[in-house]
Amino acid sequence: MPDTLFPTFLKLAGLPVLVVGGGPVAAGKLEALSQAGARVTVVAPDICGAVTRSGVDICQRPFVEADLDGVWFVVSAATPEVNRAVAAAARDRRLFVNAVDDPPNATAYLGGVVRRSSVTLAVSTSGRAPALAGLLREALEGALPAEAELEAWFTTADALKAEWRSTGIPMANRRPHLAEALVRRYCGTLACCREAGRGRE
Repeated sequence: MPDTLFPTFLKLAGLPVLVVGGGPVAAGKLEALSQAGARVTVVAPDICGAVTRSGVDICQRPFVEADLDGVWFVVSAATPEVNRAVAAAARDRRLFVNAVDDPPNATAYLGGVVRRSSVTLAVSTSGRAPALAGLLREALEGALPAEAELEAWFTTADALKAEWRSTGIPMANRRPHLAEALVRRYCGTLACCREAGRGRE
């Protein structure tokens, strides 16, 4: 039974992140890191074209422990031997490492991610089954409302948040209050649809 993970989201904007490995697997992690605003450096003796084209900083040589100095987060997508060396050096520095497809050398797992509007959902299988995480991600993506609808939900939530702060509504009451407001929104939409249908009869 794997250890229970503590789910979290990292704010990496402007922070240095190290990626060890220069192949297609490492390249696959660069877009999400760059979208998060991380300052990414890739270290590897061999660099594939996708990494070169990504625009990140590249050090074309083997990993050395000093590469971790000043880094906030590490992605290791190299051989098992290199991943072990990265994990050991990172442990000494109290750094979390995502060792891609290498759970024994990982202390952080990157889940299957769904982004829509301001909503981010991430699914992890604790490194056991990345393909299953991908299937679950696709199912969640299909269940989410369209982006325009989610934005309308946020508009409702933002307005209610201001009201709650001014009236002192307790935290425990806020979620049902928001649910009721969203239901009223749909009831109003359904009523409009029924009226339009009667007008066509």
